[in-house]
Amino acid sequence: MVVEEITEGVKNLSVAGDAAASGGAAAGGEGQKRGGGGSSNRIQVSNTKKPLFFYVNLAKRYMQQHGDVELSALGMAIATVVTVAEILKNNGFAVEKKIRTSTVEINDESRGRPFQKAKIEIVLEKSEKFDELMAAAAEERGEVADGEEQA
Repeated sequence: MVVEEITEGVKNLSVAGDAAASGGAAAGGEGQKRGGGGSSNRIQVSNTKKPLFFYVNLAKRYMQQHGDVELSALGMAIATVVTVAEILKNNGFAVEKKIRTSTVEINDESRGRPFQKAKIEIVLEKSEKFDELMAAAAEERGEVADGEEQA
């Protein structure tokens, strides 16, 4: 099962410093360059590099550690960011704090001129039920593991 592998990978992930800026697992921006600084709870989403639930589980991990998470995407990856945010909201893990949209200018050597690309940033914060839901999910995983050992 792919979802279990992704969940296991995210569960074993440790976030130290700004993973997105240092080229860690969260750095999936489509050619977007980041300046110095930036928040350590930003996930730059790509619609080609990682499966959808990788970002859902990573966002949960960031919210556990920081209390909130900023999901960011350019162009075609915007649909992925919106889907991730809606999954987290509809399952009761997050509430919407802020949504920013803009256009950024991308320099493309193959075209020989800069062009505009849409950008979205969605900031989500932990819901009141977040810790309760995460504890229930951890307990459920523990029961499954115990059941497998007994079989």
